[in-house]
Order: sequence, then C-alpha cells, then structure tokens
Amino acid sequence: MDICHVNTSSSAQRARLLTRLQAGPIDTLTARSELNILMPAARIKELKERGHPIRAQRISMIDQQGRTHHGIALYYLTLTGE
Repeated sequence: MDICHVNTSSSAQRARLLTRLQAGPIDTLTARSELNILMPAARIKELKERGHPIRAQRISMIDQQGRTHHGIALYYLTLTGE
C-alpha cells in the first residue's frame, strides 16, 4: 500500500477521493480497495457538502472473489449546473 494511503483521517480520505474523481469515475469497491476508504459514501457526502458537483449511478460489479454485487455506486464529477 502506498504510504499516502496509510492516513485514514477523514480529511486525507476526502483528498484522495477528490483527486481520484478528478481523473475519472470511481466505484465503491475500487475506492475501498485502491484508496483505503472504508466508507466511500460518507466521504462523497462530505465532499458534496463542501460544494463538489458529484453524482452517482448504480452499476453491477464482480468483486475480487468473483461475487456479483448489484447497486454499486459509480461516482463521477459533473460540470457545474448539470
């Protein structure tokens, strides 16, 4: 795990998540596994409360153990006013 992903404070998680969102969409499972964010929805809520235009769409995914999950959130930044 990258040393910057060791910090589990809410502010560090929000910063990682926002940086990742600026690069493109990210789903809940990826945020947990790659960014070390246990509760991505809570961090998304906090980012939205700070004015970031984030939307979600629900998708189905297969996890690393081969299990299918329905209703996984795929988060993405929108253009202001969308």
